[in-house]
Amino acid sequence: MKNSRPRGSSNRTRMMRIGVDLGGTKTESVLLDRNGKDIARKRVNTPRNDYAQIIQTIVELVHEMEQLAQTTCSIGVATPGALCTKSGLIKNANSTCLNGKALDLDLESALRRPVRLANDANCFALSEAIDGAGSHAEVVFGVILGTGVGGGVVINKNVLLGKNCIAGEWGHNPLPWPKNSEIPGPRCYCGRYGCIETFLSGPALTDAYDKLTGTKVTAKNISNSATHDDHARLALSDYANRLARSLAQLINILDPDVIVLGGGLSNMKFLYDAIPVLWNTYIFSDHVVTELKQNQHGDSSGVRGAARLWNE
Repeated sequence: MKNSRPRGSSNRTRMMRIGVDLGGTKTESVLLDRNGKDIARKRVNTPRNDYAQIIQTIVELVHEMEQLAQTTCSIGVATPGALCTKSGLIKNANSTCLNGKALDLDLESALRRPVRLANDANCFALSEAIDGAGSHAEVVFGVILGTGVGGGVVINKNVLLGKNCIAGEWGHNPLPWPKNSEIPGPRCYCGRYGCIETFLSGPALTDAYDKLTGTKVTAKNISNSATHDDHARLALSDYANRLARSLAQLINILDPDVIVLGGGLSNMKFLYDAIPVLWNTYIFSDHVVTELKQNQHGDSSGVRGAARLWNE
């Protein structure tokens, strides 16, 4: 998994666990007991573009959880981006103040103990694979559809990291089977054009509706107005078709047992009926049994998965 530098085994596995989910706008912490039950949870605003304050925020959340636990706990942190295997520094984070920083080592210095770090999408996938919507499956692909588009691969309850720490980063592949109107596609923050993220993120859905109507509304409002708004229905139809193509490509490569959707856009209920019909056109199989499921733990999956980085 996209975690801290390896330091051997630990006897902390059966301790109480703290997870921290470092998001672009909110940072959440959770305290899990030895059986994985939530004991306490807290969410605060993430300091904007202030690396030192981000470290301090995480430290304060950990100390508060440990005061409630009345014991020392293991600590796992979900973060945007991943640790580069060559430099040991954060890369590919859309919270750009993290890029180029040794976040795991800085947290360990501040907390004076080992910390495990993993990409937020990996933490989401791990949580859902252990005791969520994919708990029955061997191979789970967890998808984040939110401000960005990410993913994580879990095989037999273990996150697949990959040699370059980018396993599951499907959002930065080009949209498959593009129509002429989708070429070259919007510019992505990664510097390329036409990434899946530029078509399937929340802001992408908002932009698609804006192009049709000249009005900017949230993705949630678009979904809610589909029953009486033809433009909303068209934007959502295009979105579902693009998501089906993108997941079909993923199935052609990985062939997972279950795909679990997370992030704000995963709450659009129509996707779970529409996508398995649409993706059949693009999957290289005469019969598709891959399950598409909504997450079980909601926006708490990331923080729960961070705490479970010490389950290994």
